[in-house]
Amino acid sequence: MNMARQPVSARVLDEAIAWQLRVGGGAADSQLGAELERWLNESTEHARAWAQLGGIDRHLGTINSPSARKALQTSARSRPYRPASRVLIGMGVSCAVGIGLALQAQPLPVWLADERTGAGEQHSVTLSDQSHIQLNSRSALDIRFDARQRRLFLHQGEVLIDTAPGERPFIVQTDQGDLRALGTRFIVRREGDATRLIVLRSAVAALPGDLQAGRTLRAGEQVLMHRGHLGDSREAPIAADAWSRGMLVVENLPLAELLAKLSEYRQGYLGLDPSLESLRISGSFPLHDTDRALAALPPSLPVQIERHTDWWVKVVPAKPVADTDKQ
Repeated sequence: MNMARQPVSARVLDEAIAWQLRVGGGAADSQLGAELERWLNESTEHARAWAQLGGIDRHLGTINSPSARKALQTSARSRPYRPASRVLIGMGVSCAVGIGLALQAQPLPVWLADERTGAGEQHSVTLSDQSHIQLNSRSALDIRFDARQRRLFLHQGEVLIDTAPGERPFIVQTDQGDLRALGTRFIVRREGDATRLIVLRSAVAALPGDLQAGRTLRAGEQVLMHRGHLGDSREAPIAADAWSRGMLVVENLPLAELLAKLSEYRQGYLGLDPSLESLRISGSFPLHDTDRALAALPPSLPVQIERHTDWWVKVVPAKPVADTDKQ
């Protein structure tokens, strides 16, 4: 498992958020910078939490407080004297560790992809053959067209594809295998160690990387593809491409899965109290205003939105009416 993506405890993530608020508050000094450095070095879980909040790879670049940046850059000067060569080596190691953590959180091919989107972003592209693609939030792909074939490689995220007619085969590749379009409109989504294919029009042939034969899916079908096998074909979800129009449409979806989808469009932590994991929901939700989407939950479910900061939001059980009246 990617170490930078391993889950961290709510307590540690809360501490990381508190640190971000402190160093961005404009009142930081060298002592605060040294304290932050000590906290990061105390535990690999601390470093993972900081990386997941986008802190490690922007450690020196986007902290709002100049004094905090200076403290992070010069905290070593307050330590006992060391030869310049050792100082330079230490700085080099620190930079290497920071870059390494950043690359763990976002692999180099993602940073260098031909097309990529950040949290909450969507991007449309018309390809050289007049095919049309639309990237969903947090997506990255490469475009590899040549005289023999039209090939896309989806590194992460989700893409909606409308293929244009042409003699060259149109193929979407992921780590799990190839998806060959047969004059069609379809969605490809990376899901951990698998790839989900949803066919909206015509057909797509799915060929896992470790198999010699695949299967053709027709409009209205979906399948989960692994390197060694294809799952069972199932009915495609309703309005599967609604995200391309800024909406998420779900039917009888576990609340945890809804929050996971919404979290792709916002920064920070969006959590769910474990006691609510059995709840399911149907409806449509705006993707580009996730606060409004969350506000739509309490009228339909026995929940309330617990907001600590813009970076820390949790869906928890609704308080009994009697308790609410007492406050």
